[in-house]
Amino acid sequence: MEIILHIYELFIHLDKHLGTLIHSYGSWIYLLVFMVIFCETGLVITPLLPGDSLLFALGTFAALGTLEVELLVFILTAAAILGDTVNYTIGKWAGIRLFYRKGRLLFKKEYLIKTQHFYECHGGKTIFLARFIPIIRTFAPFVAGIGTMAYPKFLIYNVTGAITWVLLFVMSGYFFGNIPQVKQNFSFVIMGIIFVSCFPILIEYWRNRSRHPKEV
Repeated sequence: MEIILHIYELFIHLDKHLGTLIHSYGSWIYLLVFMVIFCETGLVITPLLPGDSLLFALGTFAALGTLEVELLVFILTAAAILGDTVNYTIGKWAGIRLFYRKGRLLFKKEYLIKTQHFYECHGGKTIFLARFIPIIRTFAPFVAGIGTMAYPKFLIYNVTGAITWVLLFVMSGYFFGNIPQVKQNFSFVIMGIIFVSCFPILIEYWRNRSRHPKEV
């Protein structure tokens, strides 16, 4: 519970924490944010690290001249692409092992077949759109690897999704993050970004619930 509260406090006061880190570590902040975005996109065990909100906050500081926006965009895009690539590779390597071990079936083979079929039909769109949805962003490339999605196709959507995601949120922070109304309500803006990012999940949840209502 204490860890969850700490993560929540980090999210809503990201501007204060980030300012302190920039002041304390100087140029090393680029390596730090690279690692955060890499882990958030590349490791299924770290889906709660800040993503959209961090990019927006970094863009805000870049507009103040504290960070170099071009270098920031390059580093963050590289971290996002590399993170998804590693996640995909882990999923592909672990996929068969999740379904088979010493000749025994751990999960039904039909699940693997359905996953492979889904990523053949909708994999590109899923990888691209997942960039903009917290938590899903972390798991989508891993599942794509399990579903043995063709890597050239995965790479195209990985790269285009990463570039679009980073540019959208960093440049939004760069151009709008220092508007007085935004600065005065920065915590609410960050919470709003998190909510909007999670909104597609809520929509899909209600759609599924309406399609499959609980039987009384």
